[in-house]
Amino acid sequence: CRILFQRIVMNINIVAVGGIKEKFYRDAIDEYAKRLSRYAKLNIIEVKDEKTPADAKALKEDKIKQTEAERILSKIGNSYVVALAIEGKKYTSESFAKRMENYDILSKGNLTFVIGGSLGLHADVLDRADECLSFSDMTFPHQLMRVILLEQIYRAYRIRNNEPYHK
Repeated sequence: CRILFQRIVMNINIVAVGGIKEKFYRDAIDEYAKRLSRYAKLNIIEVKDEKTPADAKALKEDKIKQTEAERILSKIGNSYVVALAIEGKKYTSESFAKRMENYDILSKGNLTFVIGGSLGLHADVLDRADECLSFSDMTFPHQLMRVILLEQIYRAYRIRNNEPYHK
């Protein structure tokens, strides 16, 4: 009797606050989405961002993040959630590739990355997240972070499959 194992196709969702206005970001996102299609099913979900007045106080900023959090949480569903947060765990590209293998198991094929808006993520989203991931102690525009995340996910698949790219 021969047992066949079917590889689970990973559903990777990216829930991101705000849209992408700049064509060069959209082009880069489209390119990495196309490259990733060999390895996973990618779904990018945008939620509306709240306008932040220049003179917003901490209480107002928290309310803005809370409103965005409600929108984010409504899109997550029953998924393994990785929130991008400056205080999250950092990986090398190789160790992130290994972590992506773990996500296959932990997520049961349904993985969601969350990218916050210009003020970051509300505590409600961080509390819901199964883990937090950081790419740097620096702050990046959330539009650029989407490109960086997609590139690193793609790189991880290439590393995992011993395919040239990552050096």
